Amino acid sequence: MSHHIVEARNLEFAYPDGTAALRGASFRIEHGESVGLVGANGAGKSTLLLHLNGCLLPAGGEVRIGDVPVTRATLAQVRRSVGFVFQDPNDQLFMPTVGEDVAFGPANMQLPGEEVERRVRESLTAVGAEHLRARPPYRLSGGEKRAAAIAGVLAMSPDVLVMDEPSSGLDPRSRRRLIGLLAGFRHTKIVAAHDLDMIRELCPRTIVLHEGRVAADGPTAGMLGDRELLERCGL
Repeated sequence: MSHHIVEARNLEFAYPDGTAALRGASFRIEHGESVGLVGANGAGKSTLLLHLNGCLLPAGGEVRIGDVPVTRATLAQVRRSVGFVFQDPNDQLFMPTVGEDVAFGPANMQLPGEEVERRVRESLTAVGAEHLRARPPYRLSGGEKRAAAIAGVLAMSPDVLVMDEPSSGLDPRSRRRLIGLLAGFRHTKIVAAHDLDMIRELCPRTIVLHEGRVAADGPTAGMLGDRELLERCGL
């Protein structure tokens, strides 16, 4: 089985205050698919995504990346396969410069210096941010921070790219650049967003999440053209 496959089976999760965020969510994403994840605030989108690389572990059910179940024992292996771009890039950028930030992951994999350098250079070039290499992250615009965060994930050479609200806070020009960038990636992609136009452009398939359950799953045109479904799910 391809390690690019992502599968959730009857996923259950509740926060410590008792709030049930996931209630039996199930889906399977095949190698190379680009899948949108949509739902109203509180539907469980971010919670679901955080299960895909083990930031959260389920109370019931399971997540599998290929043949590997996501458990505490497999976190290192899973996180080499699944790259996660958080909604707020400030949650990812913490080194003194962008270049050091992008190098952090490969360096901690104990790769040779020349390989780390190659990955930094190629990842920054891929997102059009090579000119930001020596800049401190706190001096970047929102779009520049997003590009730097994506470069840091790409430097790890993931098989699956998971993004939580990647266009949030971007101006129109930065948003168009991001969409063009993501459209060119050959990764398996899972994109959670309120930006339905972006989902329509990037993702042939969409999963609609409602109250922690998969309410619908199918071709994006059908999902986003179903007014009754969207209204019922708060979209």
